[in-house]
Amino acid sequence: MPPVKPLNKLLLLAMLVALLGASLLGLANHYNFFAVSPEILKSSRWIGIALLVAYAVRRRSLTTWILVSMVVGAEVGHDWPSVAVNLRVLSQVFLRLIKTVIAPLLFGTLVVGIAGHSNLKQVGRMGIKALIYFEVVTTVALFIGLAAINISRAGVGVNFKPARTEALTAVKRSPTDIILHIFPENVAKSVAESEVLQIVVFSILFGIALALLNENKRRPMLSFAESLSETMFKFTNLVMLFAPVGVGAAIAYTVGHMGLGVLVNLFKLLATLYVALLVFILLVLLPVALLARVPIRKFVRAIAEPVSIAFATTSSEAALPRAMEAMEAIGVPRQIVAFVMPTGYSFNLDGTTLYLSLASIFVAQAAGIEMTWGQQLLMVFTLMLTSKGVAGVPRASLVILLGTAASFNLPVEPIFIILGIDELMDMARTSVNVMGNCLATIVIARWEGEFGKERPSPVVQEALG
Repeated sequence: MPPVKPLNKLLLLAMLVALLGASLLGLANHYNFFAVSPEILKSSRWIGIALLVAYAVRRRSLTTWILVSMVVGAEVGHDWPSVAVNLRVLSQVFLRLIKTVIAPLLFGTLVVGIAGHSNLKQVGRMGIKALIYFEVVTTVALFIGLAAINISRAGVGVNFKPARTEALTAVKRSPTDIILHIFPENVAKSVAESEVLQIVVFSILFGIALALLNENKRRPMLSFAESLSETMFKFTNLVMLFAPVGVGAAIAYTVGHMGLGVLVNLFKLLATLYVALLVFILLVLLPVALLARVPIRKFVRAIAEPVSIAFATTSSEAALPRAMEAMEAIGVPRQIVAFVMPTGYSFNLDGTTLYLSLASIFVAQAAGIEMTWGQQLLMVFTLMLTSKGVAGVPRASLVILLGTAASFNLPVEPIFIILGIDELMDMARTSVNVMGNCLATIVIARWEGEFGKERPSPVVQEALG
């Protein structure tokens, strides 16, 4: 069989030339340098995409296919918006399949991680370390978001007429409500409503109770939990075969119903968020990774697929199973992955917390309300509590934002403007959520002196090739 690398490079070069040519033709047409037929522009873009698909066929990589599907989806949404909007059902099918994995996977991995651990004191110590790390990192994220919006002042001068009329309910939660929401009253209800934090609490308590039993009574349930977690990893592998279709459909729907010109009025806000998240990655996550002696290149390759899934679907939950597999494959023991990552999905949503501090001040600026630094700090500390336990699904943070606006007597109209670009903002913040949680598992594993000591299970090795 002939070598594929030279052909891959040739296809990649041809694809780049075709896409660059299409971009240059589009710019020339836009600035009236010379007239170019829309059909020629469309054809040139599709030639580039066809070469991109050919490259993906040669690569046979799920990550490559996901990235290609994002490009195809964006083009379908741009060229045929009415068709693209109807493709949303495919992305919803993918998300539903992924959500069926979450509860049994969390339960199985957490129970095995705790009950199968020989030292419960280490589990407790690991939990304290994880919570300290989560609180420090998310607090820094909140202040970066606060600084970014005060520098850009993206909300000043915004005409806040409602851009969309979606029914969202503002929820005001007292400290008592927040505490009670952590603990499940009915585990079946928690599973049905995708309350990740409640599932985590139940699984941790169940695992501790199981660990306190004698070996004869513990072993059958522990074997069940081990089998359940391995089965759910296999289940995830089957669902991931549908990922390129689901991801492409999600992008097509976003572009189709919002249009490529959606950033015109709110580009400043969007740019503020993206720059703030980049600053957070470079000034917080990267130094943490260097201090923890994380192999950067290996880490980037490992998170490429889960981060791309999170970016396209705007759902942290959709990326959770693959992220857990990737971290185990990179050298983090399963018991640490099983404990730290699900907990991080409730306490370590770096991108979401940064977004919430930025968006809440944007609401005040758009409403023409000048908030003092004291008021802004009070809002940030309120968000520090209310953002815990945000579900890793699209639009969940908007409910928190509405609740915060209600608590500080801010108008909700600017939030409906944010709805116009929320999906584009959600892509970035959800990707950072996944990135931050993956890094957290390595940091805690290194802190415990366990990083790189165990080889991943055969199921995980098979899943990640």
